[in-house]
Amino acid sequence: MMLNSDQTELDLPPPRSEPEPAFGGSAEGAGGVGPCPPAPGEPLKKELQHLSREERRRRRRATAKYRTAHATRERIRVEAFNVAFAELRRLLPTLPPDKKLSKIEILRLAICYISYLNHVLDV
Repeated sequence: MMLNSDQTELDLPPPRSEPEPAFGGSAEGAGGVGPCPPAPGEPLKKELQHLSREERRRRRRATAKYRTAHATRERIRVEAFNVAFAELRRLLPTLPPDKKLSKIEILRLAICYISYLNHVLDV
């Protein structure tokens, strides 16, 4: 992959000279569906006055910038979730030890193992 000085490996667009709105997108262009909401206490622009709070929230969430940020957060959350399952799986005894288990099997096996350990402590 060839990179110029303004791009990264992720093939990001070149940086913009003006700052972007906090909630992304201008009214024009393919990615934007409307201007960002006003700061608390500021009056709404005329084109947004008729929209409910929920509709303004829906429009803000429809922007490409918001979706990209949300997808990144979700990917990080899922990776952390999978790491936690891998750590739990490593602590559970199975035969063979490298047997692949689904997440529900890991949870069920952990429940049984904890129950067994409690029984051992009670004896």
